[in-house]
Amino acid sequence: MGMEKQRNTGRMEIVRTKDLVYEYIRRDEEGNVEGITRAVDQVDMDIRQGEFIAILGHNGSGKSTLAKHINAILNPTEGTVWVDGMDTSEAEKVWDIRRTAGMVFQNPDNQIIGQVVEEDVGFGPENMGIPTKEIWERVEESLKAVGMYEFRRHSPNKLSGGQKQRVSIAGVLAMHPKCIILDEPTAMLDPSGRREVIRAARALNDVEKVTIILITHYMEEIIHADRVFVMDGGKIAMEGSPREIFSQVERLKELRLNVPQATLLAHELQKRGIRLPNGILTIEELAEEIGRLRKP
Repeated sequence: MGMEKQRNTGRMEIVRTKDLVYEYIRRDEEGNVEGITRAVDQVDMDIRQGEFIAILGHNGSGKSTLAKHINAILNPTEGTVWVDGMDTSEAEKVWDIRRTAGMVFQNPDNQIIGQVVEEDVGFGPENMGIPTKEIWERVEESLKAVGMYEFRRHSPNKLSGGQKQRVSIAGVLAMHPKCIILDEPTAMLDPSGRREVIRAARALNDVEKVTIILITHYMEEIIHADRVFVMDGGKIAMEGSPREIFSQVERLKELRLNVPQATLLAHELQKRGIRLPNGILTIEELAEEIGRLRKP
């Protein structure tokens, strides 16, 4: 009933978790339980349609385990996950959930199956039974949205890591999801590939109004998010806008997260008595603030 009511409000929640717990059970060679690891621990999260959300945390913080619940790859040990009002633990809803919330993984090579880029992107809609004419329209719009249309007839093997990952995103986008979850999509890429992929994700959010959930441990990638959740030990340790998060440099260090250089430099200058605002995100912003101090 609660979720139905929210359908009538302005921006509906696309993802909601309540008291979410996930435990990995470790077994020995005989299959006896050796131990239980609580990877996600009582997580409550609400994400509205059209938001750009970043989920940040070091390795082992639980962020990727959380992501796999949004796509119904994992089911909660306790608690509930709703995607567009659908309970992910209901087996008959799994197909609809995966069409609503598409997933892009860390390694593009594991997701790309076609011999030609445009065939690969058309694979999802074809599986959905979309008519051929519409499949080609979707392939074209999706490749254009991620800036890969000119490569449509190339073999994916000839592409760079960043280009392959953008093809993976186009493949998910072609299924017209409301939400795309990017699970550490840049972990295997060089800096220019990382920038390409984040730029593509931002464009989908800005232009196509797709909800983006970006799982990452790179601080620079969260600068443009609407909201950031920082995970540690399976719990949400911090939540806020990028500026609010970056204002807490000492806390981020405690959570073993690297802070962008501009933020760190501003923090060090503040400690030396230079009056700068909290939460500076970029070098340009830092230069501007320092310039302002010099004016009489």
